[in-house]
Amino acid sequence: MSNQMPPAHPFDDDKLREECGVFGVVGVTDASNFVALGLHALQHRGQEAGGIVTHDTETGFHQARRMGLVRDNFTSADMMAMLPGSIGIGHVRYSTAGSKGQQTAIRDVQPFFGEFSMGGAAIAHNGNITNALALRRELIERGSIFQSSSDTECIIHLMARSMGRTIPDRMEEGLRKVEGAFSIVAMTRTKLIGCRDPLGVRPLVLGRIGEGWALASETCALDIIGAEFVREIEPGEMVVVTEKGVSSHFPFRRAKSRFCIFEHVYFSRPDSILGGRSVYETRENIGRELAKEAPVDADLVCPVPDSGTPAAIGYSLQSGIPYAMGIIRNQYMGRTFIEPSESIRNMGVRLKLNVNRALIKGKRVILVDDSVVRGTTSRKIKEMILDAGAAEVHFRIASPPTAWPCFYGVDTPQREKLLAATMTEDQMREHLGVDSIKFISINGLYRAVGQAKGRDKKNPAYCDACFSGEYPIAPSDMIEQGFKAKTAAE
Repeated sequence: MSNQMPPAHPFDDDKLREECGVFGVVGVTDASNFVALGLHALQHRGQEAGGIVTHDTETGFHQARRMGLVRDNFTSADMMAMLPGSIGIGHVRYSTAGSKGQQTAIRDVQPFFGEFSMGGAAIAHNGNITNALALRRELIERGSIFQSSSDTECIIHLMARSMGRTIPDRMEEGLRKVEGAFSIVAMTRTKLIGCRDPLGVRPLVLGRIGEGWALASETCALDIIGAEFVREIEPGEMVVVTEKGVSSHFPFRRAKSRFCIFEHVYFSRPDSILGGRSVYETRENIGRELAKEAPVDADLVCPVPDSGTPAAIGYSLQSGIPYAMGIIRNQYMGRTFIEPSESIRNMGVRLKLNVNRALIKGKRVILVDDSVVRGTTSRKIKEMILDAGAAEVHFRIASPPTAWPCFYGVDTPQREKLLAATMTEDQMREHLGVDSIKFISINGLYRAVGQAKGRDKKNPAYCDACFSGEYPIAPSDMIEQGFKAKTAAE
């Protein structure tokens, strides 16, 4: 498990990135087509690779794993014909754990498949196992042979060593040894299995599609296949779904939910529903709270597209300052546009974003973005706005300062590379060269997601470790490697 990964492409901006998305269906004709559509809707959660496993009663299990986007790999009739069956699961990946090298990355692409004494099973995992290195050492010492560098493979080996009578029993026993955040979609020949960790850090939802069922990371993936949202899988819950229905139980000790608050800020698609709340409306609320906390005299409120758009609209509505598309995004900029020669590399953000000069010239501009991580992209955007003739540039950030790495399934730099871990707000303003920069407070963020009294310091409702440094699950492997957790002084 590493949090030191470089961007997958030199034109990528410095955003926090979700590790992956999961999807599964049972009881439908041509399950692979539904899975491909679901993964396409979840593509924002991982663009590095994708995989699908299906089962057909006559020909058995089938699997395909590919590097790149869903649309480039799982849309042809020939490919989908190779994945027959009425049950299937899939996964899209942006790695935070394991290898990212092109020669070895394909072995880390999920879902993973294994043959057990009672039949085959496949598993796809969103999150991060925080004791994966310790588990891997123990399993290797006991004779396990790993085929990938992914933490998810630990679950397969734990299942293989279990003496449970059914695959769900074996998964349950294996997961009791796992620490960390996980939302899992798995399958046998006839069963679709969903499970969330006891704190429910990562999302997982259940849907109904005709006579069949679906599990997905987000509700937007249910929408694309025409499925009806039934409910969220609860923290610590395991569901076993067949064509006949859904059975549910709670194999882990009950704990208070600590859902990832950054799902509301950035990770999830704005058309998804989280905890009964519209992601779009929550982000608009964040913008309103930000305008209350950090007002400034200006002429325009402009989003840093696309993730800053709902918060910018909220800021504009609350402040009365006109909203404008001061920055235009090139929607057709791919991850592998052209080979990054030095001259092209220096163009940086301009390949993705361009300033609307006629609108910006002479104006005092508020730029609303979802977060600041390293600050490299923020500096380039500021330079573009000033080059276009802006009179002033003010950053308003729709999340608190990101000062701590995430170990629960998010690609985060080492702490010393996080701007907010090494600089005060005033130092960040000088470093970025802007007229002002303000972040929403952690209490303001909590109010925006429905916690009227703000954050309960003794019993917070969400996982906010990337802002607070308070980790609800001990990052055991990283502590073993020398990571220093938050001290009382901090």
